[in-house]
Amino acid sequence: MADWTNTLPAAAQVYLEGRRLDEVECIISDLPGIARGKAVPASKFARQDYFHLPDSIFYQTITGDWGEAAGEDGFIEKDMILKPDMSTATAAPWTGDWTLQVIHDAYDRADLPVPFSPRNVLKRVCQLYRDKGWKPVVAPEMEFFLVARNIDPAHEIEPMMGRSGRPAAARQAYSMTAVDEFGPVIDDIYDFAEAQGFEIDGITQEGGAGQLEINLRHGDPVKLADEVFYFKRLIREAALRHDCFATFMAKPIADEPGSAMHIHHSVLDAESGANIFSGPDGEETPAFQHMIAGLQTHMPAAMAVIAPYVNSYRRYVKDQAAPINLQWGRDNRTTGIRIPLSSPEARRVENRLTGMDCNPYLGIATSLACGYLGLVEQKDPAPEFKGDAYHGEGDIPRVLGSALDLFEEATALHEVLGPEFARVYSIVKRAEYDEFLQVISPWEREHLLLNV
Repeated sequence: MADWTNTLPAAAQVYLEGRRLDEVECIISDLPGIARGKAVPASKFARQDYFHLPDSIFYQTITGDWGEAAGEDGFIEKDMILKPDMSTATAAPWTGDWTLQVIHDAYDRADLPVPFSPRNVLKRVCQLYRDKGWKPVVAPEMEFFLVARNIDPAHEIEPMMGRSGRPAAARQAYSMTAVDEFGPVIDDIYDFAEAQGFEIDGITQEGGAGQLEINLRHGDPVKLADEVFYFKRLIREAALRHDCFATFMAKPIADEPGSAMHIHHSVLDAESGANIFSGPDGEETPAFQHMIAGLQTHMPAAMAVIAPYVNSYRRYVKDQAAPINLQWGRDNRTTGIRIPLSSPEARRVENRLTGMDCNPYLGIATSLACGYLGLVEQKDPAPEFKGDAYHGEGDIPRVLGSALDLFEEATALHEVLGPEFARVYSIVKRAEYDEFLQVISPWEREHLLLNV
């Protein structure tokens, strides 16, 4: 047991120093990004090389229903072989005992990666970059709301009560006073993150009532997706300690801005480590333009993955801090594709379309996939947009059904993400969308019941 714990990442070893490890949570992300798995005694985990879960966990919709995506064998719920990635071992500091979490990778009986496991999809895309001699680098930004406890879905979501005794105020972007309102929750977020070995680049108040943003330092896409996956759970647990909810819904409150997961991309030459977006004299390279073109060309078909729910499309509203099109511009937050101010070494492309409600593995994988296609196809982007892009026309799907239509036709994107993933994802999301269409909304009852 001692030998095993001595090989853990440094933060996990510090967390357990002088303590007895009680339990290990063996987890994997499903398509929505929910942690699935099982908790086992630490002594049992030390003796096991893998464990089993049925492949049906990847056929579930967000409501727990099922998509008919099992393939030729039928819905027999075959066991997958889940192997731990011990580099992901980290504390679960909110638990009552001393517990670690470990992310696992899914393999089939032939020891091949399960193609519709989200972490495997991201690994596949990263390998395509490596095969070209490139190293992708990303930096995600996580936006979320702290809201009052909502235990009745019929009630609208409301901002949480701050320490002042007043509900969180909107339109206070970057206000330190607003951040202080959530001080106890933020303190726990920092404490949990430190225990888990995560480095937060900063926390800011966003434009919505009770809306915060956490920035993470740039790095390896799989590692950063693991951190976002962990962070969603961490933030929810911190909020529950203070009688509020943390929500990553794209649009939880009707008149407030939505929550995005902005993704910054750069690509390095694998041998030299140089940013391929900058030339010897710091100038922008053709590869930089190709990356932008890839996002512009393929992002409409990717929307069903980066905006995966009916609620996701409520975020794309003019003048509410979310893009409505795929224009690109330098230091322009109204465009869907933004080029931030940076040195040539740090030159990067920011995708502002991705919603915080997406699965982080799939959101990052799909955004990188669009950029990869641009680099391979070597197309040029549309001219740079100058001015307020909200004055332009929208060129992204407005509803999930239209987004799924585009995704299902996007064979080039399927080849990058994996055709089997694309098949399963489409079937599951169609089942979810069909289920939603059977729900009669309060708007329909209010305006149609007696008027039509």
